[in-house]
Amino acid sequence: MSKVKTPFRPLKISVLTVSDTRTLAEDTSGDALVELLQNAGHQLSERQIVKDDVYQMRAVVSQWIASTETHVVLITGGTGFYSRDSTPEAMTPLFDKNIEGFGELFRQISYQEIGTSTIQSRAVAGLANQTLIFCLPGSTGACKTAWNGILAEQLDASHRPCNFVSMLIGPYISPLHEV
Repeated sequence: MSKVKTPFRPLKISVLTVSDTRTLAEDTSGDALVELLQNAGHQLSERQIVKDDVYQMRAVVSQWIASTETHVVLITGGTGFYSRDSTPEAMTPLFDKNIEGFGELFRQISYQEIGTSTIQSRAVAGLANQTLIFCLPGSTGACKTAWNGILAEQLDASHRPCNFVSMLIGPYISPLHEV
C-alpha cells in the first residue's frame, strides 16, 4: 500500500518585529522572514513593529490569534537577556500549549553557528487559539537559522513524519482558520 503525499498548504503568516529603535526601512530581520515565508509559498497576512513592551506585544498578537487571517505568528526580537527583552514574558501567558522542543532545537542548531552564545537565547513557541506563535531572536541570522532549520519543514503539510499544519487546518480546512 503506497502512502499518499499530503500536498503543500499555504498558511497565512503574520510577522511582528519587537524593537525600540527599528523602523520598517531598517527591519532586516522582518524583511528576511517575509521573504522566506513567501518564497516557501505562504502568504503574509500582516506585519507590524512594536516597542519592547509586554502590553503592546500582547495587544497585537491577541488580535492576530483571534482572527481567521493568521495561522502563524513569527515574532523577531526581545528574546535575549537585556533588561528590555520581554517577548517570552509577553507571549507565554497567551499559549494554550508550549512547544518546548522549539527553543531546545533552535539553540542546538544555533550552537553550530554561534557557539555558547546561544545559551542567551530565550526563543520560545506555543499554540494559542489554533494559532502557532514562534518567538525568535532579533538578528537576521537567527531568523534565517530558525526558518531554515525548523520552521520551513514544520510549516509544510507535506513534511513527514509530522508537521504543525495538521494542527492548524487538519486534514480538512478548519472553518475557523480557512486557508
